[in-house]
Amino acid sequence: MTNLKQKPPFWFWVVSVIALLWNLMGVDQYIGQAYKTDRWKASMTSEQIELASTLPSWLTAAFAIAVFTAAIGSLGLLLRKKASYSLLVISLIAVIIQMGYFLINGYTDHIGMTISIIAFAVFLVWFAKKSISKHWIV
Repeated sequence: MTNLKQKPPFWFWVVSVIALLWNLMGVDQYIGQAYKTDRWKASMTSEQIELASTLPSWLTAAFAIAVFTAAIGSLGLLLRKKASYSLLVISLIAVIIQMGYFLINGYTDHIGMTISIIAFAVFLVWFAKKSISKHWIV
């Protein structure tokens, strides 16, 4: 078995850049929520702000883990590092915990976004695994 990197196709770079941008938006959302920035508050209803203020701290930690490990994992894809797979798996677990909490507690106002977040996290884990098997990342 060879451990040499193979040149990835153009679409690998497109997907990796989109992944990084998507996850940086998640980091921005987390920072806005954690620090209750004016920009974040302006984008939320008073009910959403109240909900975010009453969430358990472990859920906020899951949010942080999900977005920061995904952003670093997406950067790892661009740098063609195999460790990005492990980071994206950790992110997926945190996403499932976070989104599972919202679904179990009946917060379905933004079900489309909830499903999109879960689906994209699953896709990124699959994409990283595929990239390893094709030797695009080592």
